Amino acid sequence: MTPSDLMDELIAPLGFRSSRIVVPDALWQVPNGPASGRRTNLIGERETGKPVLGLYFHVDTVPAAAGWDKVPLRLTREGNRLYGLGAADMKGTIAAVLLALRAAEACNLPLAYDPMLLFCTDEEGGLYPGVRYLAEQGLLKGHILNFNGSAAPRIWAGCFGLFNLLVRLHGHTVHAGEGNRSGSGVNAIEAALPLLQALTDLKPVVAQRTSALPPPPTASGPLTARLDIAAAHGGICGGQVPSLFEILVCRRYAPEEDYEEARAEIEAAIARAMAGAPDIAVDIQLVGHLAPTGDPTGPHWPRWQAALSAGFGYRPDQFRAWGAASCSDFGWVQRTGMQEVLLTGLGRPERNVHSPDEHTTVADIIALAQSVLAYLAAGFAPDLIPENTDLNAVPTSGRGPQKESDR
Repeated sequence: MTPSDLMDELIAPLGFRSSRIVVPDALWQVPNGPASGRRTNLIGERETGKPVLGLYFHVDTVPAAAGWDKVPLRLTREGNRLYGLGAADMKGTIAAVLLALRAAEACNLPLAYDPMLLFCTDEEGGLYPGVRYLAEQGLLKGHILNFNGSAAPRIWAGCFGLFNLLVRLHGHTVHAGEGNRSGSGVNAIEAALPLLQALTDLKPVVAQRTSALPPPPTASGPLTARLDIAAAHGGICGGQVPSLFEILVCRRYAPEEDYEEARAEIEAAIARAMAGAPDIAVDIQLVGHLAPTGDPTGPHWPRWQAALSAGFGYRPDQFRAWGAASCSDFGWVQRTGMQEVLLTGLGRPERNVHSPDEHTTVADIIALAQSVLAYLAAGFAPDLIPENTDLNAVPTSGRGPQKESDR
């Protein structure tokens, strides 16, 4: 069963009509990279003529890291805790929304919005991550609640962008015993040492660049750009001179930075490092990109804040605005003109997101379900529903397309 099949099975009893939107291979496949199946996004709609609220989830996870003492892709419950890869980021939020929708159905609760469920692929990496394709095809409606955030009294202030470069060094394979002969094999791993050093030297230079985004309350200073060597692979066995070495470079860039300049800086450092290795061919490919997310505030935020308070019990004075060096696929959504994005989720610092023993709690899932149910309910804070007031003259998608200077 595919993720789309599973989501379809879960939402059909609630009266949702499903559409499967396949991302064309040419958009997401990396040249000379591995192919690994279709990229299918599932949209669930239940239209009654009300304004639309998009509820966004991504159904992919990062690969399971070493160190799990439970089966990472199977739910394990221990008391109030629910363990599993993606439990906090963000599969637990799907359970919370389904709980809210089932409760509304059971109580015949009048809703202020028609929910539109958006189950997307590849948010954790790729050239067409998450909701990007749906946004560019004009398939999004109304305003959107993004569940890729935290269970905290947070006012989202935006986030960094991210791009991944796959650097391949091509040498020449021979029998390892022939390596002593001059002009024989060309060891791609050994040739990469100057390149690795150049990236290591560039790392602190990049880290000096700070952002004006307000940092999280627990941060010790401003948010900074990052450059990391995220993966490296080469060689097959001890009997061969390795002819291929691959390096994955991860660059997180602040909204104030320019993507083209950030990428060019890395490529220039690589070119300088490899200038003395004419026998090595180097190619660089972009294999993933999340654009920075700008100011996502809009007219629906006050009511969503009230709904979070109703579900989690937060006081109004507990809410703080902060950005993040983590990234979101909603930077691409904003580039299509839909500026406003509401944010929530199940992430907390102690929940081991992306790490062994990632977990959430039953209590947080129930609290999030209560928040979503309140926001959907027509009778909850009706004076704060923009569509019910003079604010309906303001487009719910926000300020319109960003200028290049805003990105």
